[in-house]
Amino acid sequence: MLLFFLFWRVPVVQFDFGGERYYLKETDFTLQWIHSVEKEEWLEFYERDGDSLLLTETKFKTYGAGVPSDGEIISSEDGYVHMKIGRLFNEMNLTVSRNAQTTIITADQEIPLYDYTEDYELVAITIEFIHLWNYARGNKL
Repeated sequence: MLLFFLFWRVPVVQFDFGGERYYLKETDFTLQWIHSVEKEEWLEFYERDGDSLLLTETKFKTYGAGVPSDGEIISSEDGYVHMKIGRLFNEMNLTVSRNAQTTIITADQEIPLYDYTEDYELVAITIEFIHLWNYARGNKL
């Protein structure tokens, strides 16, 4: 049993910032923030896909700076533009700020990343396969 615990690896979404690493075990999450120019809420939906992050969809209220132009528009009635994306990332680097209210949303919780970081701190987001032992004793979001 001990060997299983020491050698088994589990996939996690790893958030690396401020000399700390935090783990999210969920297979999907939403990244939410307030756009710096339009001052409107923006949401991006991610899934774990092997050792990559898959951006499946984005949702925003107005077209402006940084809006993807190659996604398929998904019909909706909620006042947002929904766009299907389907883009893989090996790593994402995200600047987190209190002003943008950068937040991670899962099925069970909302995690305000700006409460964990300094203002305008860089957060690297990757998929990692870590030993079950490290997960059990590590920092979880």
